[in-house]
Amino acid sequence: MQKKKALIILASASPRRRELLGMICHDFSVIVSECEEIVSSTVPEEVTIELSKQKAQAVAKGRANAVVIGADTVVSIDGEILGKPKDREDACRMLRMLSGRTHQVSTGVTILQTGADANVKGESRFAETTLVHVAPLSESELVSYLDTDEPYDKAGAYGIQGMFGKFITGIKGDYNNVVGLPVHRLYEEWKKMS
Repeated sequence: MQKKKALIILASASPRRRELLGMICHDFSVIVSECEEIVSSTVPEEVTIELSKQKAQAVAKGRANAVVIGADTVVSIDGEILGKPKDREDACRMLRMLSGRTHQVSTGVTILQTGADANVKGESRFAETTLVHVAPLSESELVSYLDTDEPYDKAGAYGIQGMFGKFITGIKGDYNNVVGLPVHRLYEEWKKMS
């Protein structure tokens, strides 16, 4: 009897993560986790791992022969985690903090592998951090960017792959990590589990 192929599931609503996972595999499903996010840490890398694990566990529960990938990304500067902005004023505050400075983007990933009995038989968790430097933003550049839809659904109030990319003077680390999924690291960790 042939072994049943594992169903690969991305536990994220992010279209960017969907595109990035497509670099590793083409045949996967997307199931968004509806779990309540509970954070016990204030360290960005630990926060992302906690949240990615919660998402992956919620989606993996009761699913047999699956590989579930959960991910969460945060932007941080001066020890403060910048989530998605609540409103324009909050987005403006975040962008002023990032202007002319280097900040960190951390993505935590959890890979859960379930067996035929739906119990977890393999697990990998890690966080990847990339340093991002932003040029000084003029008041008119700031207002112009805030007038777009782009800042409001992204951690740190920007997307490196969008219009904000013109303000990025350099990065140290994985570009894909800043977009939302550290593709190479995920690929390497996944290979170890196979």
